[in-house]
Amino acid sequence: MFGIGMPELIIIFIIALIVIGPQKLPELAKSLGKGLAEFKRASEDFQRSVQEESLREEAKNTTANHVQTTDGSQGETPAESRHESPDEKKENPKA
Repeated sequence: MFGIGMPELIIIFIIALIVIGPQKLPELAKSLGKGLAEFKRASEDFQRSVQEESLREEAKNTTANHVQTTDGSQGETPAESRHESPDEKKENPKA
C-alpha cells in the first residue's frame, strides 16, 4: 500500500496502544475506518463524474463532426457530383 509491511504495522499499533490507551483505541480505529470508507466513496464519485463529463464531451464532439459532415460543409455535395466538365461530356456522350 504505502510500502508499510507487517513489522511496521505492528510497531505503529504498539505505539498507538501506548499513546491512546486500550479503551479508546477501538473507537479511534472505528472512526478511522469510517473516514477512509467515506474518502474512498468520495474519490470514486469524483472519478465517475469526471468520466461521465469526458464521455459527454466526446459525444458532443462526435455529434458536431457528424452534423458538419452531413450538412455539406465538407466534401462534395450531390449537385457538384452531377456537373461534368466539357471534356468529360466528350468522353461520355450519354450525359
